[in-house]
Amino acid sequence: MKFKDQVFWITGASSGIGKSLTIELANLGAKLIISSRNESVLYEVIKECKFPEKVAVLALDLEAYESLASKVVEAVSFFGRIDVLVNNGGISQRSLVKDTSIAVDKRLMDINYLGTVALTKALLPHFIENKYGHFVVTTSIVGKIGTPLRSAYAATKHALHGFFDSLRAEHYNDNIAVTLVCPGFVTTNVSKNALTGDGSPQNTMDTATANGIHPDEFAKQMVKAIRNKREEVYIAGVKEKLGVYTKRFFPKLLSKMIRKLSVT
Repeated sequence: MKFKDQVFWITGASSGIGKSLTIELANLGAKLIISSRNESVLYEVIKECKFPEKVAVLALDLEAYESLASKVVEAVSFFGRIDVLVNNGGISQRSLVKDTSIAVDKRLMDINYLGTVALTKALLPHFIENKYGHFVVTTSIVGKIGTPLRSAYAATKHALHGFFDSLRAEHYNDNIAVTLVCPGFVTTNVSKNALTGDGSPQNTMDTATANGIHPDEFAKQMVKAIRNKREEVYIAGVKEKLGVYTKRFFPKLLSKMIRKLSVT
C-alpha cells in the first residue's frame, strides 16, 4: 500500500497511539480525518503534521454510538472517499472483578466495542460500494490474554477480535481487509484515564505503562503492519508476545503465570 493521498480516518487521535499514528501518516503524505471527543486538542495535533492542509477534524464520541452514521457522511465529504478506518479510540480499566460496578463493564463495552462496531457498520457500505477498504483495529494483548485488573477491558478487546474476524471472512470478496493491532504496554495516558471499580479515573501512570514502547515507535511498527495488510500483529515486549503463544500451546502453564503477574 502506498500511503500518499490515501484517505485515513483515525479515531482516538488526540493523544497516544492515535496522535503518533496521525503524525507518522502525515509525514508519508496521507490525507487524514482525525477524531476524538476533544476537538480543540485535535487542532493542536494538526500543527505537528507535515501537510496540515491534508488533515481534517471531525469530533465524535464513540459512546454515542447510535449517532455515528451521520459522522460517516460528514467524514466522506472531506475528501470524497475513505480508504482506511483506524478504530483506535477507547478506554481502559484497572480494578478487580469483585470491586467493579456493572456500570463500568457497560461503559467500556459501549465505548470500546459497540462504538467501534457501530462506526464500522456505518462505513461498511462505502467500502462495499468502492470494492475496497481496510479496517485497522487497535485491540490489545489482553484481547488475547485476560489478566488481573483488566476484566472489563479484556472482555471488550476479545469481543473485537471475534467481530472483526467474522467481518474479514464475510467481505473477503469485496476486497475489504482487516488488521488487528495488539499493543502491549505503550507509554500513553491509557492508565491515567483508566476507570476504577466505581467508574472514576485512576489518574496515575502504571509502572509497566511508563516503561512501555514509545508511541512514536509503536506508530512506525503499526504503519508497517497496515502497509503489509497483516491480519493480526503483536507490537509488544518479548514477554508479552511470549504470553500469547504460551496460551495457544500451553494454556494451563499460562494460567499459572498469569496468577503471579504484576500488571500495574
